[in-house]
Amino acid sequence: MRKYTNQKHEELEEIYCNRCGKKIRLENGILEEGIFHGKVTWGYFSEKDMEQHEFDLCEACYDKMIQAFTIPVDRKIENELL
Repeated sequence: MRKYTNQKHEELEEIYCNRCGKKIRLENGILEEGIFHGKVTWGYFSEKDMEQHEFDLCEACYDKMIQAFTIPVDRKIENELL
């Protein structure tokens, strides 16, 4: 869950893990730990036509989520982050 300083969502004020409620460390609007940000707009062939869902998970909750997958996530190593 993200909280912004204004309605235009220009500057991030606070961020929380949607699963466990942990407050994620921020310094001057910059994340200081890893998070997973999920966002989807459901289409016409779903039970959620035209709904948009958005959430954030701390790294521990992300790890718990992917452990439940039958097919594991694809992993690759990046040499640098842009």
